[in-house]
Amino acid sequence: MSKRSPISYEIKIQIVRRCLQHESNPNHEAKQLGVHKNTVTDWIRKYKVDGEEGLRESRGWKSYSKELKLSAIQDVLSGEYSVRAVAKKYHISSKSVLGSWISKYTEGMKTKPTRKRMESPHMNKGRKTTCEERIEIVQFTIAHDLDYQKAIDKYGVSYQQVYAWVRKYQANGHEALKDLRGRKKSLEELDEQERLKLRIKELEARNEHLEMENALAKKLAEIRRRHTR
Repeated sequence: MSKRSPISYEIKIQIVRRCLQHESNPNHEAKQLGVHKNTVTDWIRKYKVDGEEGLRESRGWKSYSKELKLSAIQDVLSGEYSVRAVAKKYHISSKSVLGSWISKYTEGMKTKPTRKRMESPHMNKGRKTTCEERIEIVQFTIAHDLDYQKAIDKYGVSYQQVYAWVRKYQANGHEALKDLRGRKKSLEELDEQERLKLRIKELEARNEHLEMENALAKKLAEIRRRHTR
């Protein structure tokens, strides 16, 4: 497999500028890079909010106060703002993060502040994984707008693991996820059934993300209807 160019800070800026100047579009750029369309649209959103600095990688997830979370949730539930607009307004890392807050709030769960990763007393220590598992985890994470916490909860791995795998995958593709400390089966050595299995899991992750967004949209519509009666 030929290696892709690393998706550096500079390349992200070039891609975002091409899209904003209508010289390209997120679909085309995502296909060229081998990433999900949502990854490119997220870069554009961050650039619009924070400029070029918004495209720099962070090694820890952001902290959010309880007050900020509640304000963001109420803005969406008021019907005056979209989820995307509120995420931009409050500098929230992704729509899926905000969607998760709203879902928990509407289900009656208590809203708590989000602490920085290094402050968490319950950090997952990670586990051993196969190359196939790492590919699946990366595809799931990208399909869910780089929601690392969702991947951690689903697969029982650590933040450091997911972060490193996504970075390697975005830079050099599937081959970068091989464990070179031992003999592992490469993608070229996978048979058709194994390749199909990986593809199915990727599509399932993307479908799950779309279903989550649709469910959230329906829930918000129902809440807004109740408020207008």
